[in-house]
Amino acid sequence: MTAESNRPCIILPEEQAPEGMQHCERCELFKQRTRIIWGEGNPQASLMMILDNPGAREDREGNPFLCGTRETLQLGMREAGMDIHSVYVTYLLKRRPVRAYDKPATRAACLPHLQSQLVQKQPLVLFGFGNVVAEGLFPQKENATVKELRGSWHEFGGIPIGFTYHPLAVRRRPNLLKFFVEDLKALREKWEERAAASCPESNIQHRGPTPRVGE
Repeated sequence: MTAESNRPCIILPEEQAPEGMQHCERCELFKQRTRIIWGEGNPQASLMMILDNPGAREDREGNPFLCGTRETLQLGMREAGMDIHSVYVTYLLKRRPVRAYDKPATRAACLPHLQSQLVQKQPLVLFGFGNVVAEGLFPQKENATVKELRGSWHEFGGIPIGFTYHPLAVRRRPNLLKFFVEDLKALREKWEERAAASCPESNIQHRGPTPRVGE
C-alpha cells in the first residue's frame, strides 16, 4: 500500500430517499426494521457505484460509523487516484438485511428503485461490486460473476458498466487488492474518457465535478 492508504477515510453525506419511498414495503426487508439508505456521496456525480446493500452507518449508540465496506472502497479509490467526493454510491437493495430473506424476490422488488435512480441521475458510467450485484443486474446472464465480468465493459440501461470484487472480499483476501485497484484505475480512465466526450465545458458544472486525480 502507498501513502494514500494512510489517509483517513470519511463518512459521505447520505442522500434522502424520495418522498413516499422512506417507508417502502415492496419487499420483506421492511419487516426487519432497517431504514432505507437511498445513496451517499455526490448526488450530481456522473459516476454511480453500486454495492449489494448498505452497511452500518451508525454504531449501537447512534454515532456515525464507517463500516469495513466503505473503508476498503475508499482506500482502493485513493490507490487508484480517484476523488471520493466526486462519486455517488448506491445499492441494489436499499435496506441492510439483518437476517435471512428471499434473495431473488427481494432483488426483483428493489431493482425498480435503482432503475429510477438511473433515469433521474443519468450517470455516464456505472460500476458494480461483487457477485450479488452482477447477478441482480443480469439475472438471465449465464455466469454473471465478477470473475467472468471484470476486465471488460458491459451495458445496463444503456449505460456502460464494469465490475470488480466486493470490498469485503478484498478485506478478507488481501491478495485481491492489486486487482481491485487495477479495476478502479480502469474505471477512472473510462470515466474520464466518457466525461471528455459527453460533457462540453459549458455543462460540466451542471453535472457536478469532473473526475479528478487525487483530492
